[in-house]
Amino acid sequence: MEIFFQTLLTNMSSPEWGLAILFICATLAATLLPLGSEPVLLALLSFHPELLWPALLVATVGNTLGGAIGWGMGWGAERWMAQGLQEAHATQHTRALRWLERLGPAACLGAWLPVIGDPLCVVAGYLRLPFWPCMFYMALGKALRYGVLVLGWQWVLQWMPSVAGITS
Repeated sequence: MEIFFQTLLTNMSSPEWGLAILFICATLAATLLPLGSEPVLLALLSFHPELLWPALLVATVGNTLGGAIGWGMGWGAERWMAQGLQEAHATQHTRALRWLERLGPAACLGAWLPVIGDPLCVVAGYLRLPFWPCMFYMALGKALRYGVLVLGWQWVLQWMPSVAGITS
């Protein structure tokens, strides 16, 4: 595992490989896989601060693509969900589904949230919420999250240089 991370960090030092790795991680992180793209984004920006805007764009597009994959999984899971819905939880599920139907595609603005964001995309597909409006709200929420993350990271590096290994 140590060799894997060493190779990953070595490849991150190349701008082209770094953006490709970021795209793959951001896409996979937005599926139901337990991954995070934030450390990859921050590592890439630590190596190449000049890639701020391309990195934000690549991370947002990749993460939104992952949300689209989740939406598609939900869209195709209707038959499976109908069979697997247990009577004990039917009332809770119905209440949650009504809440999401009432919000519509704007509910996908919460796709950036930890733990519930990825399943939210799946449920949006299951409810057959319109694809393109869902993608718009997903992209907006994810872009705002990455923007706030990067601004926070830059603030930390500016006011706490020891975090980045910079000593005066």
